[in-house]
Amino acid sequence: MKAAFPIALLCGFACAALAQSLPKSVRKNLDRPTVIQGFLCDKGYAWFFSGGQLEKCTVTREMSFGEITIPAGSWITLAEDGKPKFVQMSHDAPVLGLRCQGGGPLGPGEGSVVALYPSGKLKECFLAGDQTVQGVPCSHGGLVSTTLGRDPGVYFSENGKLRQCRLAADFNGQRKGELFQQPL
Repeated sequence: MKAAFPIALLCGFACAALAQSLPKSVRKNLDRPTVIQGFLCDKGYAWFFSGGQLEKCTVTREMSFGEITIPAGSWITLAEDGKPKFVQMSHDAPVLGLRCQGGGPLGPGEGSVVALYPSGKLKECFLAGDQTVQGVPCSHGGLVSTTLGRDPGVYFSENGKLRQCRLAADFNGQRKGELFQQPL
């Protein structure tokens, strides 16, 4: 039991150091729809970085976010430099020719993520159904990322080339359900 205490203490210090290195954000309640840094944020909660830049809010209309178009009611998240990070769409919607998942059991803030590179190009989406992506039969995704080894989304290189997906059918010598990966 004595050995567990130093390990827990070390973990506590590491977690505290990590938390201090993350940007702090402040939640504010918007009493009406408000344009912030070019985004029309809906009334309700919006989060801001300590420097005052918008971190996240729900948008009131269909709009461009990076190089994609997102539906009204989507939850956007920006990096501290104002570049798009990801969006949780209000409902399933087309994204660059794909149908990506949106919504969630508790609303868009609890649903699948469409991630973007800092350039605004599509990085990842969870498909709303099995689809052929650049000639590859890709399976619809879930909420759990590949870091846990299951339900990966469809990932793209910044140049737009498909990087990986779980196969919806046998393809090119691989079996349905296996992870298809292409070199960068």
